[in-house]
Amino acid sequence: MPNSTPITFTDEEYSTRLAKVRARMASQNLTALIVTDPSNLYYLLGYNALSFYTPQMLYVPVEGELFFFAREMDANGAFRTSWLPQEQTFGYPETFVQRKDTHPFVWVAGRLRELGVVNNFSHGQVGLEMDSYYFSPKAFEALVKSLPEYDFTDSYELINWVRVVKSPAEIDLMRGAAQVCGSAMSAAYDSIVAGGRQCDAAAAIMNAQVKGTADFGGDHPAIVPMLPTGAGADTPHLTWSDQVFIAGETTVVELAGVFRRYHVPMARTVVLGKPSKRLDYLAQSTGDALNEVLDTVRPGVTTTELAQVWNVSLARHGLHKPSRIGYSIGIAYAPDWGERTVSIRTDDDTVLAENMTFHIIGGMWMDDYGYEVSEAVRVTDSGVETFTDYPRQLLTKE
Repeated sequence: MPNSTPITFTDEEYSTRLAKVRARMASQNLTALIVTDPSNLYYLLGYNALSFYTPQMLYVPVEGELFFFAREMDANGAFRTSWLPQEQTFGYPETFVQRKDTHPFVWVAGRLRELGVVNNFSHGQVGLEMDSYYFSPKAFEALVKSLPEYDFTDSYELINWVRVVKSPAEIDLMRGAAQVCGSAMSAAYDSIVAGGRQCDAAAAIMNAQVKGTADFGGDHPAIVPMLPTGAGADTPHLTWSDQVFIAGETTVVELAGVFRRYHVPMARTVVLGKPSKRLDYLAQSTGDALNEVLDTVRPGVTTTELAQVWNVSLARHGLHKPSRIGYSIGIAYAPDWGERTVSIRTDDDTVLAENMTFHIIGGMWMDDYGYEVSEAVRVTDSGVETFTDYPRQLLTKE
C-alpha cells in the first residue's frame, strides 16, 4: 500500500543514520537501544505523527530487525510516513491507554519476549533515553519490572549526538525552513502595531508558519511564538495575551520556521517609536557581540571559545550574560526546538565541525526592558552560513 505522505529521505540516508547509531551503541557497550523521543523516531524511521502523548517506542538492536510499538490506532497507520515494514510495527490494545493499574510497556515487554529478543539476551546493556520528555517514571518502572533480564542504562542522548552533524539533505531542508522563518518574522513585524492585540499578532505569525512559502509548505513548530512585551521584555519565553501593543513599548519576537520537522529559529526586537538611549545602547552592544561570535565560527573552534568571545565583547560595553548563548538545532517536536546536546557556554568544549547547526542567541534581559537578536547558522568548511538574511538590528516602527 502506498504512503499518503512521501518519505523525506532516501533509503541510503536512513541506512547511513542507522549505521552511525549502531556504531555509537557499540562504543557504549549497548546491545540494544529503546527510543522514545519523537525526534529520534523521525530521524531513524521518518515516522511523523502527534501520537507521542501516549507511550511509544522503537527497539533498536545493535544487530537485527527494528521493532516499533505504539498505540493500536497509531500503529495501524505508521507505514504512512515510515519506511519500516508493517510487520515490524505493533500496536498495543486500547485497553492499555491511560490505565492506573498497568502501563503499555508491560504489553510491549511481552511482545518483545514473543519476538525472541529477551530470552536470548546474554551480554551488553540496553540503553534508555532517560532524559526524554516522553519517557515517564511509570514507563521506566514498567520496563524494569517486566524485563528483569535487561541491564538498563542511560543512553546519554545517543541519537541526539549522532544528529549533531547534518547531512547535505538535512541542510537543504533547513534552508527551506529558513524561508518559512523569514516569512513568519515579516508577519510579526507587520502585525505589531500600536492598538493591535498581541493575540492577533500571534495568529498572523502562526498563519505564516503553517502556510510557509510557495516552495516550502510550513509545519507546526515545537514552540509557539514568544512575544514578551513592554516591561515583560525583560523576561524570555513569555507568550502573548489579549492586551494591545502600546506606542513606545518594545516587543521581543522569537519564532521558528519549520519544514518537514526541521526547525530554523530567529529572534528580533521591535520597538514602536524611537528607542530609548538604554535600549539603543543594549542593541548596539548585543549586536556587536553576536557579530564577533559569528565571525569566529569555523571548524576546529570550540563552543568554549565562542562563549569567551561573547563574554569579552559584552564586557567591553560593561555588560554580562550568565546564560548560554546557543544550542544545536535540527529536528524537533514540542516542547523544545533544541537538540539537547551542544550548548554554547564556557563549560562546554564541543569542537565545531562542518554541517553542525546552531541557534546563536544574543539575548539580554535587564530590569523592565530587554533585547534579543539571534541567528540560526551552519558551520561551513571555513566559516559560517546564516540561514536567514533578515535585518540583524533593532527594528523600529513609527
